[in-house]
Amino acid sequence: MQRQLFGKTGLRIPPVVFGSTSLGNLFAEVPDEAKQQVVAEWFRRVEAPVFIDSAGKYGAGMSLEIIGRELSRLNIDPADVVISNKLAWTRQPLVGDEPTFEPGAWFGLTHDARQEISYEGILRCYHQGNELLGDYQAGLVSVHDPDEYLAAATDPADRKQRWHDIEEAYRALGELRSDGKVLGVGVGAKDWTSIRDVCDRVDLDWVMLANSLTIMKHPPELLAFIEQLDEAGVGILNAAVFNAGFALGGKFYDYRVVTGESAEDRELLDWRQRFQTACQRFDVAPAAACLEFARSVPGIQAVAISSSSPHNIARTVAAVDGAAPPSFWSHLKEMHVIDPSFPFLG
Repeated sequence: MQRQLFGKTGLRIPPVVFGSTSLGNLFAEVPDEAKQQVVAEWFRRVEAPVFIDSAGKYGAGMSLEIIGRELSRLNIDPADVVISNKLAWTRQPLVGDEPTFEPGAWFGLTHDARQEISYEGILRCYHQGNELLGDYQAGLVSVHDPDEYLAAATDPADRKQRWHDIEEAYRALGELRSDGKVLGVGVGAKDWTSIRDVCDRVDLDWVMLANSLTIMKHPPELLAFIEQLDEAGVGILNAAVFNAGFALGGKFYDYRVVTGESAEDRELLDWRQRFQTACQRFDVAPAAACLEFARSVPGIQAVAISSSSPHNIARTVAAVDGAAPPSFWSHLKEMHVIDPSFPFLG
């Protein structure tokens, strides 16, 4: 796999980044043996250094803990792995039957998580994350989901305070970068407009778009923003390119269950039917189509994939360099499965 220079970090990264939500039991409780196989598969499919993305929010630190444990079990040299830790949540004792954050999304957790976005809070997240990783450390750091933090504001004054909290968190991360403790500072969010707002206030090395630039969603305003980031030398990771697995047949769409009861759900199901019918007609695997689309925009340097199945990881990595025929993309435009004005395919 050809590696690219990743923004301002100085790293050269492969086109595939491995997400670790499944290690934190997102959407389902994954058996421990399967998690071991998943981590081992990462190192079978991509030459070192392997790039892993995680967050304190994933399973209330469970993902980080398992990454550290399995890397140690496999005797992975710290120089052969790059770990990105998205910071904003610290592990807390679990009181009750389920955690208080994102109810219904995480399963089998033994801890809760508390949001901490401030100068001191983000440093607590950083240090706790490294403790959970054990013999390994995060080389890349970011503020996780500032869009959700801002959306929780109760009034304009509270929103202003929350922006101050975010800027103070970045002041702390900037000091870690200046001290040589991390290689780069970024942001990860589902609402790409919040990433744009952060970029207006903070000097970032890289960004992670989640659920934003996919075969299902690709607004022209986002394409213009990606062009601006690329021109500024900011690295871009594209994550959640299957829209939480919905495009491939899953029941979740962007972290909620699609029941088909609402008009919005029926539109989503209709889109998926048309997409999968086109894939069958042109003999293109839906996952391969999603990946090719996700990488087609200039400036996207890698896609992040997360799976609880080692077999799916092998297939997905193999599909990353695939190319569907131009006629397939032209057909998707004709069927309005993708925006007819999308300029990079077809």
